[in-house]
Amino acid sequence: MTTSARGYTGGMWTFGRIIDRYATDGYGPVVGTLQTIELAAASGLQGLDLNYPFDPGVEVADVKKALAEHSLAAVCVTPVIYDRRFRSGSFTSADPDLRRQAIELGHEAVQVAADLDARYVKFWPGQDGYDYPFQTDYPTLRKHAIDGIGAVARAFPDVTFGIEYKLKEPRNRLFWGTATASLLAIEQMKVDNVGLVIDFGHSLFAKENPAEALSLAHGMGRLVDIEVDDNYREWDDDLTAGSLHLVETLEFLHVVRTIGWDGPLKLDLFPYREDAGEAVRESVAALRELETRAAKLDLEQLRAAQANHDAMAAQKVVRTALFS
Repeated sequence: MTTSARGYTGGMWTFGRIIDRYATDGYGPVVGTLQTIELAAASGLQGLDLNYPFDPGVEVADVKKALAEHSLAAVCVTPVIYDRRFRSGSFTSADPDLRRQAIELGHEAVQVAADLDARYVKFWPGQDGYDYPFQTDYPTLRKHAIDGIGAVARAFPDVTFGIEYKLKEPRNRLFWGTATASLLAIEQMKVDNVGLVIDFGHSLFAKENPAEALSLAHGMGRLVDIEVDDNYREWDDDLTAGSLHLVETLEFLHVVRTIGWDGPLKLDLFPYREDAGEAVRESVAALRELETRAAKLDLEQLRAAQANHDAMAAQKVVRTALFS
């Protein structure tokens, strides 16, 4: 796939009403599910990561029709296992009934994904963790986290599931916090149909090297999807792609290229004060330019530099590709 031919998808939350703990009235108006689809199409995206359940009164058939009318694909379905109902945990809740509800919602998401022809079901277990020392028994937390998602995966062996890990937020510590810890837990799950969604910003936030994390997930055969954004490493800012870490984004895209990922790249943006469509278009423009630059890396010289761990020779290759 040439860089110009690559498609880009995004999360439906990019176009919705964004709220934080200060602007509790939101940074914009309420945007419904169907309107979100219309805005995403107008921004030039080719597909959407869809949160489920949808707005009250909006059926799966309505979403399917809207996606078709706007020539958008359903990339994945993400069950909302992180809202107020699950504020103390979804798969890891101390309440067995809530753990059961999380599993049931996972089952529902599988059916919705099938109805929408989505490629996979994504779990973002943002409430599965803890906030204070001594708050949880770690082996029990681990067992519930692994058993919960594992139960859904084993019930649908022909469905692909992706876990999007993140260091923290909304809990102060998340069980699925880093690439290595998450991959270890998936291996303990002993299923073949669960992998990772590597989010560039989440990897930065976890103090990882995103390119290395991407390479690791792919090497383990557990790479399900790739999300791109940017941040200051101290929080999941979800800024436009390439706005801060140019060289690290370049290396990330170099790995995307070398592993042969020919699918779309997904944007995970939260444009609090910016126009959502403009944030998407700027991200796509930056990524296309950086992918063009990644294609200009002299691979023979780069491999020779890497074989000798020659940092300056590698930097010269990068500088030449970026600024020539």
